[in-house]
Amino acid sequence: MTDTAAGAPPPSAADPRRGLTVVHRRYIPYSHAHYAGDLVDGAYLLALFGDAATEACIRTDGDEGLFASYSDVQFRAPVRAGDVVETVAVVARVGTRSRTLEFEARVVCRGRPDKGASSAEVLAEPVVAATATGTVVVPAPPG
Repeated sequence: MTDTAAGAPPPSAADPRRGLTVVHRRYIPYSHAHYAGDLVDGAYLLALFGDAATEACIRTDGDEGLFASYSDVQFRAPVRAGDVVETVAVVARVGTRSRTLEFEARVVCRGRPDKGASSAEVLAEPVVAATATGTVVVPAPPG
């Protein structure tokens, strides 16, 4: 729904929390490899989305909030041990107590064990590994 949809506030009255963006980066250690080829399971990325959502709730509402649901989770590319993953969360909708967030996990650096045991490279273009939409709930404001 856009700001001009029926029942939505006009753009000038849009909630300033909309559009807040949180970015986390994390090195994926080899101890988190779960499958052959040093692959990391998708649940690991969902946990990273949860961490970014927690910071978004702290920034928008002064509370960690609680994750209520994920929708439209898509795993698009593999994540491997030795990668650096950038997780982005953007507040897309602000309700009375709920917040809808859009997530993207991107591989920005990749281990290159084929070049040496500790070799790695910064990717020229990040690889989108996963996307999702999530809903969090925060406490009602006092008063």
